[in-house]
Amino acid sequence: MTKQVQQLDRVIIRFAGDSGDGMQLTGDRFTAETAEFGNDISTLPNFPAEIRAPAGTLPGVSSFQLHFADHDILTPGDAPNVLVAMNPAALKANLGDLPPGADVIVNTDEFTKRNLQKVGYAASPVEDGSMEAWRVHAVPLTSLTVKSLEGFDISKKDAERAKNMFALGLLSWLYHRPTEATVKFLRAKFAKKPDIANANIAAFQAGWNFGETTESFSVSYEVKPARLTPGLYRNISGNQALAYGLIAASVQSKLPLFLGSYPITPASDILHELSKHKRFGIRTFQAEDEIAGVGAALGAAFGGALGVTTTSGPGVALKAETVGLAVATELPLLVIDVQRAGPSTGMPTKTEQTDLLMAMFGRNGESPLPIVAPATPSDCFDATLEAARLALKYRTPVMLLSDGYLANGSEPWRLPEVLELPDLTVDFTVEPNADDGETYLPFKRDPQTLARPWAVPGTPGLEHRIGGIEKAEGTGNISYDPNNHDHMVRVRQAKIDGIANDIPALEVDDPEGDARVLVLGWGSTYGPIAAAVRRVRKSGGKIAQAHLRHLNPLPVNTGDVLRAYDRVLLPEINLGQLALLLRARFLVDVISYNRVRGLPFKAEELAGVIQDVIDSE
Repeated sequence: MTKQVQQLDRVIIRFAGDSGDGMQLTGDRFTAETAEFGNDISTLPNFPAEIRAPAGTLPGVSSFQLHFADHDILTPGDAPNVLVAMNPAALKANLGDLPPGADVIVNTDEFTKRNLQKVGYAASPVEDGSMEAWRVHAVPLTSLTVKSLEGFDISKKDAERAKNMFALGLLSWLYHRPTEATVKFLRAKFAKKPDIANANIAAFQAGWNFGETTESFSVSYEVKPARLTPGLYRNISGNQALAYGLIAASVQSKLPLFLGSYPITPASDILHELSKHKRFGIRTFQAEDEIAGVGAALGAAFGGALGVTTTSGPGVALKAETVGLAVATELPLLVIDVQRAGPSTGMPTKTEQTDLLMAMFGRNGESPLPIVAPATPSDCFDATLEAARLALKYRTPVMLLSDGYLANGSEPWRLPEVLELPDLTVDFTVEPNADDGETYLPFKRDPQTLARPWAVPGTPGLEHRIGGIEKAEGTGNISYDPNNHDHMVRVRQAKIDGIANDIPALEVDDPEGDARVLVLGWGSTYGPIAAAVRRVRKSGGKIAQAHLRHLNPLPVNTGDVLRAYDRVLLPEINLGQLALLLRARFLVDVISYNRVRGLPFKAEELAGVIQDVIDSE
């Protein structure tokens, strides 16, 4: 049977099922196939915090959304064009997000009376006419998978587990994805269990063949490769990019990297990734708790290494005292906060931007530090290098604010040329720096940066005190002198303030230069805001856009930019934390738009908000 092939410019697919159905693996593999094909991609994994939530229930639903296109895209997409629902819970949890006319592929084998009752269905929605607004494809994925594996020496349970590979094969046929890489991946993943590997490969191929032969799908789709800047690309998640940024910072600074970390969602993957790269001189230490992790990292910094600690919001709270010690001792330290929903344990697998004020002020005393926030998953690489540059040059702890959406989401990343990377070489102090040529002054500052010297312990003649008690300027001796304390507080603040002259000015995207409304963002809101701005401009609206990477200190022209527009709209996944800071500092009546749902903004939602602000003008 010859089937029609339809050209599309973009598609949004969501795989959904129980947390044990392998939806994250399925989504990862489809993403890898799509990246290999050359499309631009953006992903949104969404999964429960429990390791194994109750099967068949709404809290246990795990999903993976992928947006791929033949052009540059900025978000995982607002609403899926295709939903693959492995059970009634997956259908019910996601059906409300589907636009009319979307395709729904339903695993009918799981639509038993018991499973329907678990989520409150009196009858199967596939059969009672309630899904007429969508194109429903009822496919018995489980039984088809089991039947395709009848000749394999595996249990029925193992055969049923391969249904996600059957679904992956079907979707790979439907959208003309390459298959060789998935076959290779499965052989490697189950190398020690060849029977399981062969069964999963057979299920994957059976799904592809089912799409080719069934009458349920009369049309397949093609999305051509995107036109990207020439170069070598790979698909990368935010946590991977951040880990590679740390490795690059170590190489470019010629310093050994030491990671002191305690596992915490969603930052743990950074520890996992870095532990694979010992050949670069990377040392990873899984500490017994958050305090030990940051203490070890600061000790490594004192010893002349690039000290790093990774965590999420609850861990930042525990690390606060030691970060304050890093401020007082003026040692370089990278504190990476992959933000998640709070307070307390909150929703560990959901995203928020709610740690900004804690990063700014969450330590005792006047303890300023620079704050850097990446904008996209791949930007985590560059933002990490920038954070390392500031920490090493200015002898200060730096907070890097990523979040769960960036950490787990992925997109194409063009591998940079090594010669493009910044030189982060550090000059340690190796001889006395006092005027008499004999005494070492650990707090004799560089007149340009106000950074103090950095001497590796054990360097002859450079012995000095270290600790959290206030120090005398120059000598570093313990000092309780009021005037000295006032001076030291002010000079530490001046050091951080001076960084504003060493970072790029805030750039504004205002094509015609006559917009009256500016939409400002920071962190992971970049993609949804930029996509919303595109929509508004396409419909004739005039809107300017700017995005902050450096949150402390702010770029020197921030106030001028804000005051150049009649209205400033600031969407944040919090209750207005950056807006509070901007209002206080620049006396600009920033319009806050806030959502704390544990999910990124949708472009359509923001486009409507932007248009409302424009119309109010």
